[in-house]
Amino acid sequence: MNPSNPHPRPRLLVIDDDRKLCRLIAAYLDPLGYEVDSVHTGPEGVERALGSTWSALILDLMLPGLDGFEVLKQIRRTSDVPVLMLTARGDEADRIVGLELGADDYLPKTFSTRELLARIRAVTRRSVRSQPVEDAADLEIVIAELRIRPSSRTASLGATPLILTPVEFELLLSLAKAKGRIKTRDHLLEEIRDREYEVFDRSIDVHISCLRKKLGDDPKVPRFIRTVRSAGYMLINPDAE
Repeated sequence: MNPSNPHPRPRLLVIDDDRKLCRLIAAYLDPLGYEVDSVHTGPEGVERALGSTWSALILDLMLPGLDGFEVLKQIRRTSDVPVLMLTARGDEADRIVGLELGADDYLPKTFSTRELLARIRAVTRRSVRSQPVEDAADLEIVIAELRIRPSSRTASLGATPLILTPVEFELLLSLAKAKGRIKTRDHLLEEIRDREYEVFDRSIDVHISCLRKKLGDDPKVPRFIRTVRSAGYMLINPDAE
């Protein structure tokens, strides 16, 4: 580490079999302060992703050995590292599956370097763990058996820790801080994405669906997250219902 710069360079792993694209990404991001490494098969991607500490992964969907979905599935069994998925076709179905498996964001392979940088900054910013501070806003939030700890960015349901992606934690914390008020999809998108989004972007609904599954919540008879039709979502207290 450079003594004049006490902060280590963010480490990114690119998992993509397009070696030219990997070199281009590294050449663009290296002067901007990122340390970029790359692997080119699915099995290598899983091994390297879980074998070291990364600020974020850039994961292609089409890979030899294991496809990007299977790679993501295996990584998410033990790691909450931010994952930005690359999709060659930009197919909405592919994006939704990726988000359901735990991707934090997606990017079509026709991306501009400026957009890539913005997405990387967004997902890494969300994953930074806050240092504990003596502030009321960082105290544990308790809703029935659900406990949310902003300082450590952790949550648990009863005695069971919840394994949440950075996006899922941000959504849960945002809903909890609203204290029973409705949060619109637009507000939630503004808080977690840090970028322009499409009016009909379905990613919030997919992330909420994943969060509900981890909470053991039934959307038809919700205990924690209630859908308010044509408005958005709100976190409710099952003990007060």
